[in-house]
Amino acid sequence: MPRPPNPEVRARLLSIGRDVVLDKGFNGCGVQDITAAANVPKGSFYNYFETKEAFAAEIVEQYWQSIEDRHGPILYDARIKPLKRIVRFFRAISEDHGRENFKLGCLIGNLSLELSNTSDSTRGKLTELLQRWEDGLAACLAEAQERGELDTGIKAAELAQIVIEAYEGALMRGKVEQSGDACARFERVVLPRLLR
Repeated sequence: MPRPPNPEVRARLLSIGRDVVLDKGFNGCGVQDITAAANVPKGSFYNYFETKEAFAAEIVEQYWQSIEDRHGPILYDARIKPLKRIVRFFRAISEDHGRENFKLGCLIGNLSLELSNTSDSTRGKLTELLQRWEDGLAACLAEAQERGELDTGIKAAELAQIVIEAYEGALMRGKVEQSGDACARFERVVLPRLLR
């Protein structure tokens, strides 16, 4: 009779495996790389994840959830003006990337580039996470519009999409250059132009 799955092993596969995928890329690592890093027998991987793509959907969910848990409250802090909240939110995420010298990029962006044409399930998860991100930003932007701090000529949801697209581009360039310059430009030049 097979052993029941161990929640600690599953958590370790997700946590350590996410780091492996961030470091090597989804297509640059195999199940063997993930299980070896987590110190788990390779065959055990499929006791926890039906496919490697299902694993990708779970690690990107955990990745975004950790960002929401740590930095999401910034977007809802009523003591701070909404546009300042958005700037602080992106600064906090950039500081996270800076701890790794910007060399890893964003897991959402990385997996979007690697899997959006080959994995419907992962693309669906990425779409869901981008929507959650957009919703948080759009709420701040709509509040800023209601307060008269932001032009009402563009829909808040559409502006949120544009802001995310610009930031993901900055992270991609930061990964290529292994530098925070693109994120600094995003904060110094792009955000002020979009949030007026």
